[in-house]
This record gives sequence, C-alpha cells and structure tokens, in this order.
Amino acid sequence: MSTLTADPETPETAPATAAQPAYRVTGRRVLASEWAKLWSLRSTWITLGLGLLFLVAFGIIAASHYKSNLDSGRHLDRDFATSTAVSLSLFGTNFAQLALGVLGVLVTAGEYSTGMIRSTLAAVPRRLPVLWSKAAVYGLVALVVATVGAFAAFLVGSRIVSSTPAALGLGHAGVVRSLLGAGLYLGLVGVIGTALGALLRSVAGGISVLVAALMLVPGLVSLLPTSWQGDIDPYLPSHAGESIFALTHDSTTLSPSAGLLVFLAWTALALAGAAYRLLRSDV
Repeated sequence: MSTLTADPETPETAPATAAQPAYRVTGRRVLASEWAKLWSLRSTWITLGLGLLFLVAFGIIAASHYKSNLDSGRHLDRDFATSTAVSLSLFGTNFAQLALGVLGVLVTAGEYSTGMIRSTLAAVPRRLPVLWSKAAVYGLVALVVATVGAFAAFLVGSRIVSSTPAALGLGHAGVVRSLLGAGLYLGLVGVIGTALGALLRSVAGGISVLVAALMLVPGLVSLLPTSWQGDIDPYLPSHAGESIFALTHDSTTLSPSAGLLVFLAWTALALAGAAYRLLRSDV
C-alpha cells in the first residue's frame, strides 16, 4: 500500500505571504501621505482661510484709508505719504505671515504633541523624506494661497486708489514681480514654520521663536547704535523678506534678488537644524 506525499514546491504548499506584494517607501508615496494628512486637519482650512483673509482684508482697508484721507483733505501719515497701490495692497503681509507660519509649526510639531510622529517614522524609517515632504507640501500650499491673496488684494486695492497718486496697474514695471515676491515670501515663511516645529518639537516653542524672529528681533535691533543697525538690519529675516516684494529700494535695503538669497539662507538654516535633530534624537 502506497502513500501520497505532496510536493513541497507545489503552489498549494507555498507560504501564503509569498502572494503579498512587497511594500516600498517612495518619495511620491510620502508626499501623498503628507498631502492627505495636511488636508485632513480642520486647523488647515481655518488657518489658511485666516491667512488669505488677513492678506486681502488689510490690503483693502489700507487702500480705503489712504483714499478717504485724500478725499477729506487730511494730512497723510509719513507711512502713507509715499504709498503705492502695491504697498497698500500688501499691507496685510505682516499679519498673513503669522497665520501661515503658525500653521507650518502645527504641521510638524502637532504630530509630536499627539504622538502620531511615531507612526509616521515607523512607516518611513529614513526620517528625512518626512521632513522634506512636509516642507514641500505645505510650502507649495502656502505659496499658492499667498499668491492668490496678493493678486486679489491688488486688483481690488488698485481700483480703490485708481484716481490718486498711488495708482498703479499690473502693467507697471515691477508690479507683477512684487506680487509674486509676496507669495514666495509667505510660502517660505510657511517652510520656516515647518522647520521650527520639527526642530523644537513644541507648538508653543515653535510659534514663539517664529514670532520673535519675524517681529520682535527687528524691534530690538532698532535699539542698537545707528552704525550697527545699517550692518544688521537688512539681513534680518523679516527685512530681507520685505525686500523681495518691495516695489522700490534704497541704500538701506537689499535688492529683490539679494533679499531672496538671504531669506533662502535663513530657510535652509532652519531646515538644516530640523534635519540634524530628526536624525540625532529619538521621537
């Protein structure tokens, strides 16, 4: 009497796991993951909406204030006396940068506060692609929102001041460059916020450093001797960024290209610090 034995190499006895496809972490998949996570948060919609609102609303308010002062014959403040349609329309940039920068901090530091970063880095063990993807995805979103807001504020604001000395149109030299520069500046602010969140791993800490770098440090530098201010002031992050979208420049400010290079250097420094800590420290 004979017995039948199964061939160990037949498909029926092959391990069940052999039919499962191998999972590979690719740059496209990491980007898609960060894109999905960004838009799944309610804070993303709220904060982006606030950034867009600040940029457009304050630009319209500034243009309306300028026009009403001219019409009533009141004396213009020194800040408004030499204003143009571009500077008036971009008046809300300082407020929008806070909203977009804060959201950048939340994109990375928020995962540390909830503990979700452990799952993220378990799926992407090499770590750095997570940082690059977060910065790229949010930086692009902030750039698009800010650029749309800058053009919308200008189109409305330029109509308000159309019959005043500040009147300018899109066809005037430097106008389109200034509006695109404002969008680029705010997009890079978002990237810096993302880097600070990853570097400090604290929402409160990241926001504090962001506000200090963009708003408090310039005020402290103004207390220094005048001879020092001229050497330091143009290279501060906020002032270098302003030169990117300023329509006119003088000897105390950087050119648009120089300002962009300086601000890119600040952005790269923040990302380098975040990358170093991400590689060297446990989560």
